[in-house]
Amino acid sequence: MPNTTGQFVIEASFKPTGDQPAAIEALSDGLKRQLHHQTLLGVTGSGKTFTMAKIIEEVQRPTLVIAHNKTLAAQLSSEFQDFFPNNSVQYFVSYYDYYQPEAYIPQSDTFIEKESDVNEEIDRLRHAATRAVLTRRDTLIVASVSCIYGLGSPEEYRSVVLSLKKGEEPGLRRVVRKLIDMYYERNDMEMIRGRFRLRGDTLEIMPAYEELAVRVQFFGDEIERIIELDPLTGEVLAELEQIDIFPGKHFVTPEDELKEALKDIEEELVERLDQLRSAGKLLEAQRLEQRTHFDLEMLRETGSCPGVENYSRPLGRRPPGSAPWTLLDYFPDDFLIFIDESHITLPQIRGMYKGDISRKTNLVDYGFRLPSAIDNRPLAFEEFEDRVNQIVYVSATPGSYESTHEEQRVEQVIRPTGLVDPEI
Repeated sequence: MPNTTGQFVIEASFKPTGDQPAAIEALSDGLKRQLHHQTLLGVTGSGKTFTMAKIIEEVQRPTLVIAHNKTLAAQLSSEFQDFFPNNSVQYFVSYYDYYQPEAYIPQSDTFIEKESDVNEEIDRLRHAATRAVLTRRDTLIVASVSCIYGLGSPEEYRSVVLSLKKGEEPGLRRVVRKLIDMYYERNDMEMIRGRFRLRGDTLEIMPAYEELAVRVQFFGDEIERIIELDPLTGEVLAELEQIDIFPGKHFVTPEDELKEALKDIEEELVERLDQLRSAGKLLEAQRLEQRTHFDLEMLRETGSCPGVENYSRPLGRRPPGSAPWTLLDYFPDDFLIFIDESHITLPQIRGMYKGDISRKTNLVDYGFRLPSAIDNRPLAFEEFEDRVNQIVYVSATPGSYESTHEEQRVEQVIRPTGLVDPEI
């Protein structure tokens, strides 16, 4: 799998001015001296985004920028794309246009089914982000706080990549079988994301992370031609010597591991049913038994089921109580994090775990989910801290956490225009 060593290069018609040059130098130097926590205190309009971009260009590290909402993340992503037009700038936020989580309200005996509306384009961008960070050093991902929510194992995700090379002889049937194992679906009528179609010896794939399709032409078992094409017009855009196809979903469980996971789920169910019946909770036991047996049957037949994320811990072969894999685990060890508007974003990161566990505990207590469902969760704040390599907090009003942990604070008060805030 390629891992390019492209360099971050800013393309801008202006240069750092005001307090920017000093801030860029001080923070870049701090990163090179292995300072783990630094703060950029920058007033509104002082060009903090450009300062971040210049620091990234100086240190040349894969970078994650975390913002506190989708709108701000989209704005930052657009600005960074303007600064780094030849580098991999990605956007990673929750793919739900609407999301009502599964919940149970004991006071009124009300169960609320999960309802959601997935935005396909945002899902594509999420897949593009994970693929980029696994294959390119010059990757900058702008994310919302959803980046601390569970994602599939990066090792499993990477291990099932399908590599196709012109002149090799993988065999058409084996390639199709592999695509199905990677959660791609066959659709011979239309080319849509995460699907493939087969016409004679020609295989067309629409990767989960691309807007373009790939056509692979076979002669017997040999790959004769690989081309990139427009899925709407069929126009050939490029001839390729080789291509890597990444999975259609982030949660990937190989068949042998799925069998082991199903055994673990069955054992957990037996143990939990004994607990509920011993406590006289017969209704809860019946409810849990019916739901889990239905899910197990679906998993055996299709490899998935409604609410499959609630089984992410056994499916991912993780020990009880362990932290989920998240976007942070896809980055290399030397990656850099910027927390934008840290006085708002950090409390959000801290609060996600507490809100989630309260809802999940009710579902487990009343027989709607197995106890392992609690481990389908966002990172606790302490787990987030453990995964951080070096971090720069960016805010006009840093909070107490930043003040307590920072090893260096750099102020950016004079704007590029030369104007300062009026005295009050």
